[in-house]
Amino acid sequence: MLQAPSPSADDRFVRPEGDALRCFLCPHRCLLPPGGSGFCRVRRNEGGRLASRADGFPAAIQDDPIEKKPLLHFLPGTRTFSCGTYGCNFRCANCQNDELSRGLPPGGMRRIAPEDFVAMAVARGCRSVAFTYNEPTVWAGYAMDIALAAHGAGLATVLVSNGYITREAAEELFPLIDAANFDVKSGDPAFYRQICGGGLEPVLEAVAFFRSLGRHLEITNLLIPGRNDSDRQVEQLLDRLEPVIDKSVPLHFSRFFPQCELRHLPPTPPERVHAACAAARLRGYRYVHAGNL
Repeated sequence: MLQAPSPSADDRFVRPEGDALRCFLCPHRCLLPPGGSGFCRVRRNEGGRLASRADGFPAAIQDDPIEKKPLLHFLPGTRTFSCGTYGCNFRCANCQNDELSRGLPPGGMRRIAPEDFVAMAVARGCRSVAFTYNEPTVWAGYAMDIALAAHGAGLATVLVSNGYITREAAEELFPLIDAANFDVKSGDPAFYRQICGGGLEPVLEAVAFFRSLGRHLEITNLLIPGRNDSDRQVEQLLDRLEPVIDKSVPLHFSRFFPQCELRHLPPTPPERVHAACAAARLRGYRYVHAGNL
């Protein structure tokens, strides 16, 4: 009978509080009792040490065009070697990868060392590695180890993230990232609470901090019918982005298709995507893209 893979020990981003562990990787700042897991389900207190069920066990590995991330203004025309694991610090009702974000590693998975992952990327002629598919914040330690190996091999690093990360963790992870696409889901804090199970302000702070490092940044917003796609809600999003990014940052407005708990909704009308793009261009954004059309 196949056994579930043994979690890898990693005491980064935790502090002891009695016999519990306080995780400070994301703004949930979960307190993990002995034998307990956090919101993400993959970071667990085992005998007073943090054990990650995600680090080292990629659930998805794929050679992708960089444009799929989406990054349209970073190493265009190249391939990126993409990695995703398990877990997430959001519970988005519209999640398109919920088998990863809400799942756990099954039995029989093989651990892949960071240097082995990078060697696979080099062998395929990729110019970069990408941390994507599920939320990389919950496996930041593994992503950091891969990033160090990738830079040693002359590869760039790409982060595709919801941006829900603490400043302490961002100061460790973000300097190792060359380009990122952050999914800013709405300009409305209520949307984040009700649809995502998280908060807006930490996301905006993470975007601002990443931009301050001088790295390449692009922003994606998924337009969900009746949830965040009205003219007013698009303007609210642009209002919240205005103080944290400049008009040279590419924006992607993407069409929603029924997923997860929102299967009852229709796909986003294409005209709503085009209207959002037009609103951003009126604000002076130079690079505005329509996605999923």
